[in-house]
Amino acid sequence: MKYIVTLNGKNYEVEVENAQATLLSVTDIPTPAHAPVQAAAPVPAAPTAAPAPAAGEPVRAPMPGTIVSVQAAAGTPVKKGQVLMILEAMKMENEITAPRDSAVIQVLVSQGDSVDANAVLAVLN
Repeated sequence: MKYIVTLNGKNYEVEVENAQATLLSVTDIPTPAHAPVQAAAPVPAAPTAAPAPAAGEPVRAPMPGTIVSVQAAAGTPVKKGQVLMILEAMKMENEITAPRDSAVIQVLVSQGDSVDANAVLAVLN
């Protein structure tokens, strides 16, 4: 196999045998005065940041997982124990429920979102 190696600004063609990895030959390759410059790959857009939680009581994810469904929208009054959303973790669906009677101020996740443990999922008043 042949490789081109640059050492101290000089290009060298190096031939290496696969099985032995023994140097077979080195040939000095003249460096062109104006080597073509490759265009840089486009930088991917930064992921959009999750919205900041509103003031209120946060409802947090008890474990990392994926949101399977959101069952309460912002502005919805909820009762203690009412299911707000379902979080799938380790092939099990976990109900995320309202800790008390209140209203949902903000829902910070959507169906299909992956969340970390302790992530704020929703905010209650």
